Amino acid sequence: MKISDNKNIPPYILTADIGGSHITSAICNTDTYIIEENSVVRLEVDSKAGADEIIGSWQSALKMTLSAADVEISGIGVAMPGPFDYAKGISYIKGLNKYEAIYGMNIKEAIAGFLNIPGNLVHFRNDAEATIAGEALTGAGAGYKKVAGVTLGTGFGSAYCTEGIARDLNYGSDLYKESIADDYLSTRWFQKRYYELTGKPVANVKALAALLPYDSNAKQVFDEFAANMADFLKKPLQQLSPDVLVLCGNITRASAYFLPQLREHLPAITIQTALLGEKAALIGASVFTNINVLES
Repeated sequence: MKISDNKNIPPYILTADIGGSHITSAICNTDTYIIEENSVVRLEVDSKAGADEIIGSWQSALKMTLSAADVEISGIGVAMPGPFDYAKGISYIKGLNKYEAIYGMNIKEAIAGFLNIPGNLVHFRNDAEATIAGEALTGAGAGYKKVAGVTLGTGFGSAYCTEGIARDLNYGSDLYKESIADDYLSTRWFQKRYYELTGKPVANVKALAALLPYDSNAKQVFDEFAANMADFLKKPLQQLSPDVLVLCGNITRASAYFLPQLREHLPAITIQTALLGEKAALIGASVFTNINVLES
């Protein structure tokens, strides 16, 4: 692998997005914010496996990307779910039914070790923050000065980007109704609420959307989801006063069934759905890394 000596820094960053069941890795050109298509690798990961198997899957993806791209890189950026010490690279994920085996591990050292590079070239960023940063740079938030964003999927992520700098808001942990926002604005809420209404299980949001033509309970769930999101976000959006709210994550694939209601509930805010898909997190993580490399 080719690593820059920092005297003549190339624009290429090895970047990765780690999810609950996969890793996607690629090379990002930070001069253009474009992902090198020939470098994209997506591998399934058993997040309930042992540490060696998890780290081994990540190693395979990163090395496959480097082999496919064959470029000199100046650093590595990883979009990672929390809880995680992003500065030190230590995982504190526990009690979330994923990645239990790497709890307390120094992932920075592990990646630096199997790629045989200095640890200071390995950087981490919260996955929601990286996603919103990517969309703000070259996606649905491009052209707006102040961008608020949420990620809707197995969990509820949130971030805010202004003047090109994004920060994690961690709204998912905020108290809401009988628990926290994450419990109302994620896939498991759709499953739980539909079961409460019907006594029937539903596999995921996509499966629920498929029921809409003939199931009024499914429509009620989407309507309630929009109402909950608007209710929860109303106060923070007033405080942040963003130019746009960007919705990201897998649940937005069903946005046709809740976005019109959300816009009715929040008429004062421009709401856009993400444009970049998984590439947003890859771009956001790589830009974060490039900044750190340049300042090191």
